[in-house]
Amino acid sequence: MLRHSSILLCLAVAALVALGLVMLASTSVWVKGVEEPYLFLRKQTIMVMVGLIAAIIAALVSPEFLRRHAFLMLGGVSVMLALCFLPGIGVEIYGSKRWIQIPGLPQFQPSELAKIITIVALAAWFARWQTETHTFWRGFVIPGTIAACPILLIAAETDVGTALSLSVATAAVLFCIGTRVRYLIPTAFIAISGAAYYIYNNENRWSRIQAWLDLENPVHQLDKGMQQWRALLALGNGGPWGVGLGNGVEKFGTLTFAHIDFIFPVVGEELGLPFTLGVVACYALIAVAGIAIACQANNVFNRCLALGLTAVIVVPAMVNIGVTTAVLPNDGLPLPFVSYGGTSLIFSLAAVGLLVGIHRRSQAIVAQEFPLTRETRLAIRL
Repeated sequence: MLRHSSILLCLAVAALVALGLVMLASTSVWVKGVEEPYLFLRKQTIMVMVGLIAAIIAALVSPEFLRRHAFLMLGGVSVMLALCFLPGIGVEIYGSKRWIQIPGLPQFQPSELAKIITIVALAAWFARWQTETHTFWRGFVIPGTIAACPILLIAAETDVGTALSLSVATAAVLFCIGTRVRYLIPTAFIAISGAAYYIYNNENRWSRIQAWLDLENPVHQLDKGMQQWRALLALGNGGPWGVGLGNGVEKFGTLTFAHIDFIFPVVGEELGLPFTLGVVACYALIAVAGIAIACQANNVFNRCLALGLTAVIVVPAMVNIGVTTAVLPNDGLPLPFVSYGGTSLIFSLAAVGLLVGIHRRSQAIVAQEFPLTRETRLAIRL
């Protein structure tokens, strides 16, 4: 299992990407206001190819290069996040300022890049101060501040889901690297209390919580709880074996964003329980393979980076599946590798490329430690 971690990782990701393209062919045709039927499928196919190139480049990037320029990249991505608020460059969609449009470049979300760069910066910090991970300042306060800068900027964009998922990934890195639990637990309690206070005093988000707690109320089914209610109807309509690819009915307009955030219920409606469980199994396999790669890493930087990248991929997937099955309140996180979205797909594939590169170098080190295994030994038969 440990030797073949990168192969299992790539197989799981390939299965999710292929499923995403198939489901886009089924759902994107019915998106309102789009004249070309397969526009989203064509764009996503191009983004898959770009993402594969990004993954190959990421796999070849030297860890020493990432470590040396980690904080320079963190400063650059923080500037990108701040540009989301700059008129003329920042783009506001559905009340969220998550996108930037730079002349000569396509529109993209800097928060997707910020997730990877934040993990790289944390890994570089702990690789520099690996003997002081138990201390208060260098093991908790300073790395927490490093992560807090992009997290707060992402939260200010009203992209609370991405901010919370990056916070969970950061907490996982701090916990596994050796930061004392007595520092983490009070901080988590304060952060959760602050988030609860913010949600309670934000009318839009508090109404989502109320709708989530009472989805069977007809008032909520026609308002804030409509997406989750229609998602549950889609899953129920599909039953154990689904109604067949292309035969789903909720994607015809009642289930909004069926090709982005709520693509998982369409998988359940059309392909049934085997494919929904298969999607969950793929993310579980990604988690296991990522942790295995982290365990095999030959230094603290690679180990911390592999663990953080795994969390960056798996945590949003858990949140998306929880939202679309009404286990969690509604939030706008895409399903990695499956949902439509070029920025998410490209940087998720880049994260996979970094994981494969870490595993490849770890395997090379192991092979060098046992040079006699490749020698030919001759014996005399008596």
